[in-house]
Amino acid sequence: MIIAVDGPAASGKGTIARALAGHFGLPHMDTGMLYRAVALTMFRFGGDPSSEFEAVRACEGVAQVDPTDPDLRSEIVGSIASRISAYSGVRAALLERQRAFAAQSSGAVLDGRDIGTVIAPNASAKLFVTATPEVRARRRVAELLSRGMPGHFDDVLIDIRARDERDSGRDAAPLAQAADADLLDTSGLTVDEAIAVAIALVEDRIKMATGA
Repeated sequence: MIIAVDGPAASGKGTIARALAGHFGLPHMDTGMLYRAVALTMFRFGGDPSSEFEAVRACEGVAQVDPTDPDLRSEIVGSIASRISAYSGVRAALLERQRAFAAQSSGAVLDGRDIGTVIAPNASAKLFVTATPEVRARRRVAELLSRGMPGHFDDVLIDIRARDERDSGRDAAPLAQAADADLLDTSGLTVDEAIAVAIALVEDRIKMATGA
């Protein structure tokens, strides 16, 4: 079983995907971390995010990035990741790594921007998780402050809106809800409520597929 969880930044898709993986006993991949790893590599070595050539070269260093590095979650790295994810060369360089994860015999849960539309279009269940920009900005500020990083609501809101525009407007695998994905708006939900709804939606898809 493959579960695809897509949505914009700070919508709650990562938290939901991890919970789904735990509930159904499946491995999980946060594909956004691949792009952040490329961005962090560029940031530390002085790469130019406006150069697709340099961004593609930085993809070679993804495996060397420590997945627990707190800088992966920083706003500057997130901003660079959003910019370089628009490059078709970068997406192509990371495509097979994601598809191989999805193709595991055990099944998998993947979250990102184009899982249900590009990476795993035949996924057993697809969710498109969203929330208003204001709610997402408040969540991101809280996350940054909890990690001891600076976070200012107005600045984060501007950045989130800019990311939404870049992610939805790019030519290469834009952020979009798959036609067969269930929409989950988490704006007015607690974490536990959102997870419960997500599990119910996936279970409904499984029942539909099996005729149970």
